[in-house]
Amino acid sequence: MIAQLEYPGLDASRYLALLDFLGDEACRRLAAAVPSPDTPPEADADVYAQVVALNEFLFDEMGFAGNEADYEDPRNSFLNEVLDRRTGIPITLSLVYMEVARRAGLAVEGVNFPGHFVLRCPAGRTRPAAPDLIIDPFHRGAILSRELLARQSGDVLPRASKLQILARMLGNLKRVYVRMQSFPQARDVADLLIAVDPSAIGELRDRGLLAFQLKDFAGALRDLEGYLNLIPSGAQDEEERQDRERIWEHVKALRKRVASLN
Repeated sequence: MIAQLEYPGLDASRYLALLDFLGDEACRRLAAAVPSPDTPPEADADVYAQVVALNEFLFDEMGFAGNEADYEDPRNSFLNEVLDRRTGIPITLSLVYMEVARRAGLAVEGVNFPGHFVLRCPAGRTRPAAPDLIIDPFHRGAILSRELLARQSGDVLPRASKLQILARMLGNLKRVYVRMQSFPQARDVADLLIAVDPSAIGELRDRGLLAFQLKDFAGALRDLEGYLNLIPSGAQDEEERQDRERIWEHVKALRKRVASLN
């Protein structure tokens, strides 16, 4: 869905078939994985061996890697490009990792860690009390310290839902397009963000501001008025108050402009 913004004729079945192929190959590697003497003593040795085997397959054999040289390239957010070029940003590489792991029978879930999306692989049934493995696909599947991440986030590293993953992917892409001043594409992404999560009223504001940049004054007025009607009334912090005042000034100017065009 996201890639079709740039590639309207995209044949998604080709890439689903590629994920199936990668999953089948990974399944064979995981079935042959054996615990290593290097396994951390607190870890589930079988699960650790499977993660190491999957890392070796995806990053050593298949060549997936984080795109540190051109992080802002919008292609990093399109799964067809990530699969073709074998590079991407944390969330798209994590999504590939999750989908391959799922097909191979390994339970892996996303973690909405602030600023850098990571994965969690729970311990298996043989050692359920073992700590989860926190995996960073952007850095070749590096296994991170859960305690360090928890201290940095101040949270318990909550599981990312499918909705949250979609919204985060789209939010990343929108920011890239805005920085590139590719406002038509940014507004298309904002449309998807609102479709994915109608409660994200900040996206309604952003879509209105993008419409203004594109000189769609009627669309801008509709979205910005809608935003002002939806934001909670009552006590607001200083930033929220300033945002409301700024948008209200836009609305007043847009009302005059739209009225003059009628």
